[in-house]
Amino acid sequence: MSVVKVQLVHPNARLPEYAHTGDAGLDLFAVEEVELAPGEFRTIPTGLVIELPAGTEGQVRPRSGLAAKHGVTVLNTPGTIDQGYRGEVGVILINHGTRAFLIEPGMKIAQLVITTIHRADVVSVQQVSATSRNTGGFGSTGR
Repeated sequence: MSVVKVQLVHPNARLPEYAHTGDAGLDLFAVEEVELAPGEFRTIPTGLVIELPAGTEGQVRPRSGLAAKHGVTVLNTPGTIDQGYRGEVGVILINHGTRAFLIEPGMKIAQLVITTIHRADVVSVQQVSATSRNTGGFGSTGR
């Protein structure tokens, strides 16, 4: 098991936590009250500065309940937290719903999934190999 070091930089900050054994994502919590109008997006502070283990990244993902019940989701999903980032973690939420949505301190607003990164060597070639799909783009394999 890896260790993630977390500094709480706001009085309302809470450590990220797994809600259930076997969960992939740690819950992230808001530290301030914010009202999101329909169509509005804002960066919601978490009050956390994290130090990820070497060779990992943090992916900030939406909570399905917020999306299904209120139309509120993470705008840049997944948001990436690089291993070397040491600023406060913020979650960019957008309200796709038809009513204003109130975010309160202590509310679960997103999930943080910590995953291993794979770095690749990028090389220039004259031509890439052909596949059965070739140039078939968006929607080329069905709806």
